[in-house]
Amino acid sequence: MTSSRPYLIRALLEWISDNDCTPYLLVAADADGVAVPKGHAQDGRIVLNVSAAATRNFQLDDTVVEFDSRFSGEPFHVVAPLRAVAAVYAKENGEGMAFEVEPPTKAQAPKDETQPERRGAPALKLVE
Repeated sequence: MTSSRPYLIRALLEWISDNDCTPYLLVAADADGVAVPKGHAQDGRIVLNVSAAATRNFQLDDTVVEFDSRFSGEPFHVVAPLRAVAAVYAKENGEGMAFEVEPPTKAQAPKDETQPERRGAPALKLVE
């Protein structure tokens, strides 16, 4: 089955907004594939206000969240793989959900160019 993380994140963001609260994402700023202004990260994490008023061009698919925002008045395009999202919560009351930050999968991990990719013979298994 596919990961439930994107579905949970979408549902939490909608739930928080429907309750007139400000949705925040806590993201592991040093995770692979994350593009956030590093000067705003603290202890390797960054809190992102993802309300409609704070973002432009907000997109959330099954693998990544990205949007345009401003940090200290400077525009920045934020990119965060969903595996780097550590929590989704409401600013006003802290209600939300925490997630374990996942390491990149083999398909997402950078390839080691020094070792050639090895391919074995295909293996089939008879299922009765």
